[in-house]
Amino acid sequence: METFDFDTIVDRRGTDSLKYDFAFANGVSEDCLPLWVADMDFRTAPVVISRLERAARFGVFGYADTKDEYVQAVRGWFAAHFDWKPEASWLVKTPGVVFALAACVKAFTNEGDAVLIQRPVYHPFTSVVEENGRRVVNSPLVIRGGRYEMNLQDFEEKIEAENVRMFILCSPHNPVGRVWERETLEQVAAICARRGVTVVSDEIHCDFVWSGHQHTVFASISDEARDCCVVCTAPSKSFNLAGLQASNIFIPDPAKREAFQKVLSAAGYHEISQPGTIAAQAAYEEGGPWLDAVRAYIRDNLAYMETYIRDNIPRIRMTMPEGTYLAWLDLRELGMESGEQDRFVREKARLWLDTGTMFGPEGAGFERLNAACPRAILQEAMERLGAAVAAL
Repeated sequence: METFDFDTIVDRRGTDSLKYDFAFANGVSEDCLPLWVADMDFRTAPVVISRLERAARFGVFGYADTKDEYVQAVRGWFAAHFDWKPEASWLVKTPGVVFALAACVKAFTNEGDAVLIQRPVYHPFTSVVEENGRRVVNSPLVIRGGRYEMNLQDFEEKIEAENVRMFILCSPHNPVGRVWERETLEQVAAICARRGVTVVSDEIHCDFVWSGHQHTVFASISDEARDCCVVCTAPSKSFNLAGLQASNIFIPDPAKREAFQKVLSAAGYHEISQPGTIAAQAAYEEGGPWLDAVRAYIRDNLAYMETYIRDNIPRIRMTMPEGTYLAWLDLRELGMESGEQDRFVREKARLWLDTGTMFGPEGAGFERLNAACPRAILQEAMERLGAAVAAL
């Protein structure tokens, strides 16, 4: 059985890493531990590295496209892991999921139209709507018993009152870590189909779902869900390939797919990055054992965090995420305003996290921490945070 090393700290400084090399540019002290942007601090699967090395040694980087082997690798992954068998014709490749979200906004709405999101949520959901001249309509998640839920009554009322044309779903949810139950998604699909709303489902974190929970691909729910949705996927979170810019977007409805492709053509977009497709195909064909191992390691990281915070920093609360490798920390008991909390985390705890208000005003009092790192880094982060809270 192949073993993988996730304990060795990989020094990413000096590699133009967004996570490590741009602290000063972001007004952050160089001595802060960076646990913010959602990439992993682990080297990717050896099979991915091997295939990229082979391509680099060949040394010709001309125009390229993908063949049927690529399509079958992607389809095979979702069939094997999610019991979902997308048609080959549904697949459209883009250089990233956020790029695809922006393209969906242009393809399925007109200027001034309303697009619904559920804050607190991944912040580009807001920017791709507003920067394309559309209106954001927010149906905020609600906390019930320490767990975030959709308010489906508010959801449907907002769709009707604001004449919403598109809904961007985060599944699994970033930053709150929810994995939506099939029953909830069935209700969402029924509402959106009834109201003529296109559902754009960002499922980039689908490979990180923890014990007791199961990811449901939105298009797999029903015929009406399939026909009203776009499913956005990528190997970038799963295999730490974000910098290679390769995403796989599934659009079952031919008219929607044509509209989406027209937007890509208008942008002058034709070929995806060849290194990205090489890496994606390698990951989906042979990367399963590595992903199993990294999931087990991150699961233990999250369990360590949950225990440490409960036993040593009781004024902070962490609910174990159902999915993603992102911990959503509740600091509200510290009683700090947003700016004060930012300074506390960066100057006292010396941690670079994503402040909760980045995900909307509903995130006030929270911080998002990326646990996909060697255990030694996470232990240092917990000790810094514990010491800073103790000193208050």
